[in-house]
Amino acid sequence: MLNYIIRRILYAVPILIGVNLITFALFFVVNTPDDMARMHLGTKHVTDEAILKWKQDRGYDKPLLYNPVAQGGQKLTDTIFFEKSLAMFAFDFGRADDGRDIAHEVKARMWPSLAIALPVFFLGLLTYITFALVMVFFRATYVDFWGVVICVAMMSISSLFYIIGGQFLISKLWHLVPVSGYGSGLDAGRFLVLPIIVGVISSAGANTRWYRTIFLEEMDKEYVRTARAKGLPESLVLFRHVLKNAMIPILTGVVVVIPLLFLGGLIIESFFGIPGLGSYTIDAIHSQDFAVVRAMVFLGSLLYIVGLVMTDISYTLVDPRVRLE
Repeated sequence: MLNYIIRRILYAVPILIGVNLITFALFFVVNTPDDMARMHLGTKHVTDEAILKWKQDRGYDKPLLYNPVAQGGQKLTDTIFFEKSLAMFAFDFGRADDGRDIAHEVKARMWPSLAIALPVFFLGLLTYITFALVMVFFRATYVDFWGVVICVAMMSISSLFYIIGGQFLISKLWHLVPVSGYGSGLDAGRFLVLPIIVGVISSAGANTRWYRTIFLEEMDKEYVRTARAKGLPESLVLFRHVLKNAMIPILTGVVVVIPLLFLGGLIIESFFGIPGLGSYTIDAIHSQDFAVVRAMVFLGSLLYIVGLVMTDISYTLVDPRVRLE
């Protein structure tokens, strides 16, 4: 097991380096520091002195990959690539345009993001799988038919509708929870109820229908027919055999959600005023804070790779036929 984990991590290192190189090229080669300065300062009446000062304040006035005027190893270290890209592997993200340390902001803001993402993840997974199993259990009946109709209808509605509708109905009309905002300690709970409900409901249609498809594919396999031939009741076949064998595709889909557990929901956090990483990223994009955007891209790719490794390991827990070779 340990050898397999180490090997998978080593396989992931070139991928992360490749993502880092692509990000560096997009930010500093395709979109040069001069271009970033003009975007930040404005395209009209911008002097060369203002551009130079903007780059000096952020460390963008150095050469990209090689510094010929430096001495010794500083020819490679005193460059934008080393200070802005390679430093991320040590979780040194530098400072944002407002002077705040990005790593400190990430540590502080990931907890509000987790406070929303974890309940949405676990409650959603339980809800979607439960409804999908009920639809499969009553397949080819009115329960299954109307369940699919409701799922398709929910898939056709934008998540913004659930956000605005939830704020209007639950907060403005019923006055059950605040419309937006965030508190400290236990007081934060009343601000998280509505975002969690909206997060679960907005993804219910697509996820329930997807899990239903997975379970229906398993229902046609030979081991299910064998279990029925032995006289096992349909509920036992469904919940003991089908659910267990459907866990591998379910785990494969779950890995996509892992980065969101830390990076948060961009739309939900912005609309509900949650000071998490999602709203932090949106604010950075609006203010053209390139350092924060680069840090979020790096964290997203790192978490996705970690999720892939965790998924491969979890396969052995749900299917003993899988071997770590």
